[in-house]
Amino acid sequence: MTSSTSQQQLYRFLEDRFTCAQACTECARACAVRASLVDPDGTERQERVRRLGIMCAEVCDATCRVLSEENRQDEDGMRVRVEWCRSICLECARAFDDHPEAESAAATCRACADACTDFLEMLS
Repeated sequence: MTSSTSQQQLYRFLEDRFTCAQACTECARACAVRASLVDPDGTERQERVRRLGIMCAEVCDATCRVLSEENRQDEDGMRVRVEWCRSICLECARAFDDHPEAESAAATCRACADACTDFLEMLS
């Protein structure tokens, strides 16, 4: 591998990492807002959506912090964190699909999952 190739790979890695972190931040915000709009005294299904939104926000926030760290990180640990985030975002998007007026939050969750997928492909 030439040094320009490895430099290009490094740039792509950092760009994908930043895109994933940014998507996680947007997803965390959308999920927190969506969760605050769900009636806490509503049905069991509504409560599940609210809890899932809060969990997704927390997972995305934690993932963003991990991706934003500048020190050298264990690639396997990073992969596990990003995969976990991706799966929670997809689960949350599916739950939001069934909830009225949550289309925007569901789309944000899917965009975050896509960014996580792209980043995981870069790691492969």
